[in-house]
Amino acid sequence: MTLTANGQAKITASPCSLEQFLIRQGLPPRSVVIEHNGEAVAPSEFPDRFITEGDRLEIVRIVAGG
Repeated sequence: MTLTANGQAKITASPCSLEQFLIRQGLPPRSVVIEHNGEAVAPSEFPDRFITEGDRLEIVRIVAGG
């Protein structure tokens, strides 16, 4: 299936949870915040929230420091 992540087309297997997608992209799930189709998603929901064809994700990495 094809979806858009941070403005870029991405292809992933279906079915796919947000957590699975992040792992496939090399991103530790607890290191990001996600907006899924315009809705903020709590990290606790990543394993149970599934993405579908045409979805839009905005993924922001959490970075500490000053």
